[in-house]
Amino acid sequence: MPNQNKVTVVGLGKTGFSCVEFLVRQGIPVAVTDSRSNPPYLAELQSKYPEVIHKLGVFDSDLLLSAEKILLSPGISLEEPAIEEAIKKGIPVIGDVEFFAQHVNAPVIAITGTNGKSTVTALVGEMVRASGLKAQVGGNLGTPALDLLQKVPPDFYVLELSSFQLETIESLRPKTATILNITPDHLDRYPSIKEYAEAKHRIYHHAEWDIYNRDDLQTKPKENHKSISFGFSEPKEKELGIRIQSGIPYLAYGNKNLLPVTEMILKGKHNWANALAAIGLGLKAGISEDGIIKALKSFPGLSHRCQWIRELNGVQWVNDSKGTNVVASCAAINGLSETVKGKIILIAGGLSKEDDFSDLANAVEKYGRAVVLIGRDAEKIAAGLKPETQKQFAKTMEEAINISKDLAKPGDIVLLSPVCASFDMFRDYQHRGDVFTQLVQGLK
Repeated sequence: MPNQNKVTVVGLGKTGFSCVEFLVRQGIPVAVTDSRSNPPYLAELQSKYPEVIHKLGVFDSDLLLSAEKILLSPGISLEEPAIEEAIKKGIPVIGDVEFFAQHVNAPVIAITGTNGKSTVTALVGEMVRASGLKAQVGGNLGTPALDLLQKVPPDFYVLELSSFQLETIESLRPKTATILNITPDHLDRYPSIKEYAEAKHRIYHHAEWDIYNRDDLQTKPKENHKSISFGFSEPKEKELGIRIQSGIPYLAYGNKNLLPVTEMILKGKHNWANALAAIGLGLKAGISEDGIIKALKSFPGLSHRCQWIRELNGVQWVNDSKGTNVVASCAAINGLSETVKGKIILIAGGLSKEDDFSDLANAVEKYGRAVVLIGRDAEKIAAGLKPETQKQFAKTMEEAINISKDLAKPGDIVLLSPVCASFDMFRDYQHRGDVFTQLVQGLK
């Protein structure tokens, strides 16, 4: 596509590099700047595109102010002084998702929320495929949005979108869109949860259908759009919810029961909500009900997100290494409480992002048998739990697993949901979850 605009890409991480590749393919002159002297994709840029000008170590004002358009990586704030200066000069600043929206050629299903968005995004992708249609899945999850445009156009693009990505969208017109939930997060970027919620709500601006969580009214659209809600209560007409029939909870839409939750591989009550949101997104996008049900029965969930590992001596072992904050870990505990016959033994610890563990303390008191703590902030978490909660400390993941095995009784769940980042002991949360999984699978 001929385009004479000169674009400066700000940030040379995964998303920034995908922007460079897209612009080069389009024949659009591009330059790159990054405040880091050695950003993650520098070697790839120099190897594949040596002709692309790049200035590093500081956001280069010359490259920014001479650009006709700036493509901003989502990790960089619009309030960065060099970006603010460019905005004052009237230079358009957009993100990769906005650029995607300007070039997209198929319907988009868009998903955001503080927790659960990766699971819902992957599940909706499976629903599309189970209906015999083609899906391209990405955005904040996996493949950057612009990389999806390289492939054969699908029947649907299914995008996970972060609040950072949503800050710079104007043209995105999703077929269906959802905000799953809103809880405090990224408050180092936003002055308050109000501004964080406002960023999330941009997903609804041009959506054909809004799917919101009636148990979290912060997610309710402010505009008078076509919308349906999901929640744990029994659904009324044109609502999604849970209906109890003969003692079994069913996923239901209006007066129709769609599927007993016992037929899903996904574990945990929080995944009932994720499933309901995915159903709403799929139905209103025109995906077949048969395909939706087929995907719900077969979707195993994502690695490291309440992922069932094995049963040993009547004890279930679950990997929720992605639980890196109190809200996420509480969601896992509360969700699994609906299925556990005994108690939950929680393995937690690492680099804590927060100081208030009161919600965790309450969840553990209600559903927990014990907490096994690892990592740098083990003592800090222990201090935030109730005095009567049984706490044990381990120096390694292997030791934590062996302690948990000794504590567990038939009917219990041992849950790795660390409440913390992983970098004190592991490369990342995936590495932490992989180590846990390998050790648990090796138990005799």
